[in-house]
Amino acid sequence: MRLQGKVAIVTGAGSGFGEGIAKRFAEEGAKLVVNDIDDRGGERVAAEIERAQGQGSALYARADVASDAAMQGLVKRALERFDRIDIMVNNAGMTHKNGPMLDVDEAMFDRLFAVNVKSIYLAARHVVPVMRRQGKGGAIINTASTAALRPRGGLTWYCGSKGAVVTLSKAMAQELAPDQIRVNALCPVAGDTPLLPSFMGGDTPELRAKFLASIPLGRFSTPRDVANAALYLASDEGAFITGVALEVDGGRCI
Repeated sequence: MRLQGKVAIVTGAGSGFGEGIAKRFAEEGAKLVVNDIDDRGGERVAAEIERAQGQGSALYARADVASDAAMQGLVKRALERFDRIDIMVNNAGMTHKNGPMLDVDEAMFDRLFAVNVKSIYLAARHVVPVMRRQGKGGAIINTASTAALRPRGGLTWYCGSKGAVVTLSKAMAQELAPDQIRVNALCPVAGDTPLLPSFMGGDTPELRAKFLASIPLGRFSTPRDVANAALYLASDEGAFITGVALEVDGGRCI
C-alpha cells in the first residue's frame, strides 16, 4: 500500500485520466476527494471507490476549479472529512477544437486558461498553506500534455496553456522544495477520453489512424497508464523527484 494513510484531492476525476488516478490511488490506500463539475460522473467514481475500498474512503465534492471561492470550498470539505491533505492532483482540463487559431474566440481562450492554468494557482493558494501547517511536505501533480513539449498548429492556445503548466510546475518545485512539497507535471499523449474528438478535430477511423501513426508504441494512452505515473510521483518511491515533466506518451515526443 504505497499511499496508505494519505489523503488526495483529484480534480476532474469524474471521467478519463482523473478517474483512473483517483481509483489507482484508492487501490494503494489513499482516501480520495473526487472533484468534478459533472455530478453524475463524480458521484459515480466516489461511490465505486467506496464500494471497492470501504465506507469513508472517498468523498465527491463539486467545484469549478477556475473559481477561487469554489477551490477554497473544495479544500475546506477535504479537511472537514479527512483532516489533512497530502496530495493535490490538478487534473481538470479542457481544450478548444483542433482548427485555425483565429477561430478560437476570446471567451473560449479565457475559459481555457482559467481551467488549465489559473486553477493551479488557486489550488496552490489554498493547499500549500495546509501542507506547510502539517509540516510533513506533500506532493502536487499537475496534468500537462505532450502538447506542451511537442506543440503543433491547430491546438495553438491549448498548447500554450499546457506549456504554462510545465513551466509553472518547475518554478513551484524550486520554491516549495524547502517545505518538502514536491511538484511535478504529467505529460500524457491523448487517450480515448471525452476530449479526444476535440484534439483530433473530429472522430473518424482516418483521423484515429493518422494520430496513432504519430505514437511509436502504436496506441492511445489509457487512464491506467497515466494513473501509474501519477502514483509513482505521489508515493515515497518518488521522494527525490521534483520539477519534472514526465512524458507518458508511448514515444510521441521522441
